[in-house]
Amino acid sequence: MPIRRADQMCLTCHRNSWEIGEEEGESIMSNCCSIGEQRRLPPASLLRLQSWLSPAFPTGSYSYSHGIEWAVEAGHIHDRQSLVDWLEADVCYGSGRNEAIFFIEAWRSATDDDCEKLLEIAELAAAFRSTSEFALETSQQATACLATLRRVWPDPLIESLSELLSDLRIAPVFSVVLGVRAARQDIPATLALPSFLQSYLANLVTAGVRLIPLGQTDGQLGIAELEPAVLAVAALAEQATIHDLGSAAFMVDLASASHETQYTRLFRS
Repeated sequence: MPIRRADQMCLTCHRNSWEIGEEEGESIMSNCCSIGEQRRLPPASLLRLQSWLSPAFPTGSYSYSHGIEWAVEAGHIHDRQSLVDWLEADVCYGSGRNEAIFFIEAWRSATDDDCEKLLEIAELAAAFRSTSEFALETSQQATACLATLRRVWPDPLIESLSELLSDLRIAPVFSVVLGVRAARQDIPATLALPSFLQSYLANLVTAGVRLIPLGQTDGQLGIAELEPAVLAVAALAEQATIHDLGSAAFMVDLASASHETQYTRLFRS
């Protein structure tokens, strides 16, 4: 029986070689879902993805709560469990799920060099905002993201997309911008999409930590409890198209609309 080697683990699907089948010897991982993707991944790509999704990346994400501020004041969110439940509903059935679909559609369009489809996705994503604060939240972050990417990690497609959206007066969308840039960096969707969703939720957990308030450990426990939802939504979104867009998380939209007239606010959304 062949020795089970630690370096025969797929870094994306996390299956070991013996879970895939050992009869092929050294080629045992050749049919794994991501081994080809891992070999194509340039050494700097993971570092760049981490940079783009880091709280240090200057998008101003810390100033948006996605309606959580109103939900806390109204008593709908009051502890870690209620925060996790709220965010799980959002990412599985609401705007978080839609952002995952826009991300993967932008990633596919950039991978296929389909500029016409990319513009269609960008325009639909800009229009697919249920409240004015959600529109502000994504457009402000996307604009800041584009400015930094063009300055620090320039790319011809990102440059063209930025100029085209500006000419057509279409607001950029954060998930679309990051989906395009991840594709142009040859980062596989199986890595980029769950990382994007994890960052999306982690930012909102941080808002909850400040608003409820919670301790830092509770915040990390909340992020950990949301991992199954992140992986499940990412897997479903990889098979989805724009025809699968939709939301059943009405309270998230209501919270955002109510936040617009909230008297005392720390966050912009």
